[in-house]
Amino acid sequence: MKFLDLAKVYTRSGSGGNGCVSFRREKFVEFGGPDGGDGGRGGDVIIEAVEGLNTLIDFRYQQHFFAKNGRPGEGRARTGESGDDIVLRVPVGTEIIDEDEETLIADMTEVGQQFVLAKGGNGGFGNLHFKSATNQAPRRANSGQEGIERTIWLRLKLIADAGLLGMPNAGKSTFLAATSNARPKIADYPFTTLVPNLGVVGVDGVEFVVADIPGLIEGASEGRGLGDMFLGHVERCAVLLHLVDGSGEDPIADYETIIGELEAYGGELADKPRVTVLNKIDALDDEERGFFKEELEEASGGPVMLMSGVSGEGVQDVLRALRAEIDDNRLRYKKSQEEEEPWQP
Repeated sequence: MKFLDLAKVYTRSGSGGNGCVSFRREKFVEFGGPDGGDGGRGGDVIIEAVEGLNTLIDFRYQQHFFAKNGRPGEGRARTGESGDDIVLRVPVGTEIIDEDEETLIADMTEVGQQFVLAKGGNGGFGNLHFKSATNQAPRRANSGQEGIERTIWLRLKLIADAGLLGMPNAGKSTFLAATSNARPKIADYPFTTLVPNLGVVGVDGVEFVVADIPGLIEGASEGRGLGDMFLGHVERCAVLLHLVDGSGEDPIADYETIIGELEAYGGELADKPRVTVLNKIDALDDEERGFFKEELEEASGGPVMLMSGVSGEGVQDVLRALRAEIDDNRLRYKKSQEEEEPWQP
């Protein structure tokens, strides 16, 4: 399945049906009268967050969504049938943005959450509605209200508990593959990861979701490389895991480059809790490990952990550090076998 996190959609709610002008004419009925029914209501445009989706690829092949119009009223006081609603099913974490690409209309953050984007038009009144003691034979009816046309943008921001940051080839995909069942592409050239990947990681009886995004380079905020177009996917994370390639030419410069791009991106991303890790320590000797760790701690102003995603050294300690930063309400506790209910026929 291809990954798509931005889509433009054209929607229109249903128009209401027209009211009916009709009079009762039956043999053996001494007094007739108006009996025109009201028009039916137009359908709504509804957006619903559903489980099991993690891409907006469906909206690449269909961009126009129109709800059904209401049916007009009929004689014998029959109200027209209401138009069917149309429901746009989106992944959890989708933002609904106005056509100006700036105004946030709604944020779909929970499974089952619904938002009425455009209400259908009301049906018009038939002439029966206007009958009164002083107007016993009205010959007027209302037209139904027109539907509402709206052009919106759907922007997906994946919901994860921890997000991976780093330069290309910093070992983010290797870490995700080593700690979860996710199988991202891993190779020895830059920009192996082209789209975000999610993996469920377990440690000490709890699970949380980790998001891996394509690597950043200097000037990503200005569009260099893949730019910062995927940084939105880690905006919802509780903690960021910043991996620094210990086998690179200048790990300190790599660290400062990523921090600079976070600050250039703006928002609250640069202020989120971060766990800084010197990765690929299997390629370093003890002296190099100590030197780069001290330099990174001085540059970051905080502790730096050592890890190797290939050999597994320090991986569990990093997972425990991430768990400590994630809110308790985000953690999903595993059920032990003793707690499971016994099987019953």
